[in-house]
Amino acid sequence: MNYQKLSKEISYALRHAPWEYELEIDSDGFVPIEQLIRSINESGSYERPITKEDLKNIIETSDKQRHEIVNDKIRALYGHSLATHISKDKISPPNILYHGTTHKVFETILIEGLKPMGRQYVHLSSDINTAVQVGKRRDQQPIILKIKAIVAYKNGISFYKGNDKVILADYVPKEYISLL
Repeated sequence: MNYQKLSKEISYALRHAPWEYELEIDSDGFVPIEQLIRSINESGSYERPITKEDLKNIIETSDKQRHEIVNDKIRALYGHSLATHISKDKISPPNILYHGTTHKVFETILIEGLKPMGRQYVHLSSDINTAVQVGKRRDQQPIILKIKAIVAYKNGISFYKGNDKVILADYVPKEYISLL
């Protein structure tokens, strides 16, 4: 089983195009596992039918904790581009968070702040290495921004749990952003 391919397909289905898979996402972003499995298996894209155990294996072995299973439902933890807003649990963030970005949009961020753009939330990293990894997806030498998260939080900016390395926000105003 190509678990990397399956993980990417699950992420695509849950984050961006549930309608292509005829999935019914609830307000917390969950989909019945059996519904997801049935839909993926109908495509015949894998050498054998996928199972709930395959999904568990992907979640347990992933280095980025992209999905979670609760009871008989599964959801993507972050990265959604759906029009329907996925609810997240609010948290108190660490003092500092980081964001890896490109040279192309750096100046705009310093003027307008961090916006979710095509996603539902702004993605912030709890450590510099993760921010660098994220930034390198679009720029080989990304710019790393430092976010005064706890100050922003105390001034009314909401933060949400993504996973152990990703913290989400609706928006981060420019006054809380500086160049690392």
